[in-house]
Amino acid sequence: MQKLDILAFAAHPDDVELSCSGTLIRHIQAGKRVGIVDLTQGELGSRGSAELRKEEAAKASAIMGIHYRANLGMRDGFFTLDEAHQLAIIAQVRLTRPDVVLANAIDDRHIDHGRAAKLVADACFLAGLRQIKTSWEGITQEAWRPKAIYHYIQDRYIKPDFVVDITEYFEKKLNSIRAFGSQFYSADSHEPETPISRPDFLEFIEARAREMGRQVPVTYAEGFTTHRAPGVTDLLSLL
Repeated sequence: MQKLDILAFAAHPDDVELSCSGTLIRHIQAGKRVGIVDLTQGELGSRGSAELRKEEAAKASAIMGIHYRANLGMRDGFFTLDEAHQLAIIAQVRLTRPDVVLANAIDDRHIDHGRAAKLVADACFLAGLRQIKTSWEGITQEAWRPKAIYHYIQDRYIKPDFVVDITEYFEKKLNSIRAFGSQFYSADSHEPETPISRPDFLEFIEARAREMGRQVPVTYAEGFTTHRAPGVTDLLSLL
């Protein structure tokens, strides 16, 4: 397993694609190594199935060019902030050794999102403590703490601490979202309607990206929040 530059965690398959895939694609195109870890299989979703979403996640990963993707198989809707779940995330952080971790929104419509945000943030801190022992395929892992944790913004609007220009990569972001065809509008579908399966949902995705981009200003952007202020050495890099 080669070291990753960025590792994005998601409570459900498609969280990353909907919220920060443009940012991941931008960094992949710049030569960075990027991975995704889905905590659950999304098995409580009203549409599709866990097996189908696994196939869709693989398709989305290929579209984005993701270098590594794993699913921890936690219980959708019922994972908790306990030692066992933290250790599973710690093992992934130590395996991939990312400099930056992206995690779910700190507060959102879906109850799993805020809980996943806290679970991942706490596990990233604990991953740096050498007295916590984990192993991978029988090999003891070394402690590793990411340099930064940023939370992407999901359904509910949250004022971002910074935004990433994804204008050049917006169409590929949409393609990665469309890979999860079971979850979105189809005139032929007879499955229940959900907040993201309505015909105008992708218009909302575009409107949110335009809203974030307007702050820079660029056409499309994705927003992030952080508990710790980012440090810079060049004021011109903030332009």
